[in-house]
Amino acid sequence: MIAALFKAFRQLSDPRLRRVVKLGVVGALLCYALLVAGMWLGLGALAERLPADQSWVGWAVAGLVVTGKLGLVVVPLLLFPALATTVSSFMLEQVADAVEARHYPELNWPRPQRWPEMLGTTLRFLAAAVVINLLALPFYLALLFTGLTLIAFYAVNGYLLGREYFEVVALRRLTPAEARLLFRNRLGKLWLAGAMITFLFSVPVLNLAAPVIATAFMVHVFQSLQRTTPKL
Repeated sequence: MIAALFKAFRQLSDPRLRRVVKLGVVGALLCYALLVAGMWLGLGALAERLPADQSWVGWAVAGLVVTGKLGLVVVPLLLFPALATTVSSFMLEQVADAVEARHYPELNWPRPQRWPEMLGTTLRFLAAAVVINLLALPFYLALLFTGLTLIAFYAVNGYLLGREYFEVVALRRLTPAEARLLFRNRLGKLWLAGAMITFLFSVPVLNLAAPVIATAFMVHVFQSLQRTTPKL
């Protein structure tokens, strides 16, 4: 699995992967600029409608508006990596194509996926993410006072990200039923792969390229699993 991660990092020099990373960052910058500009104008318009008296209420309102404008710059900046990963997530098929073309040229064309299948897979994942996080919430709270919250964080997100990126890659080659069977049979290894992906997302700057690295990494993991698993 470490070798698969190294292969993913080495392929970052591939122009096709760099393009996805760049488009993700540029798209996030545009979203960031539009979000800040829109909210800034909205707060400005709100401030003009508020009474401009010299009482403590007027000063408090003015202070809240100024604080809100400062927060509009800082908060979206903290969310910038999430914006970049969201934009690049729409291009992960291109990443998988590039990795397969370079390392697995013997593969045929990916299996075509219809919209109902893609929508069903997405909805099942979202439902699983909500349920698992709700179930894990008491454990988060209990571990908050023991310093072991990080373990729960990696356990929960390792499963979710392992499943998400496995499905991105596996459904290109397997039917949903076959992918679910392989995921259950190799849950431990895929859970560990998900924990490694979680770490990528938690490192500043690196998290901008995390979706691309995670997809390339999971292509190698998936191909390894297929070669060591009896034919479904």
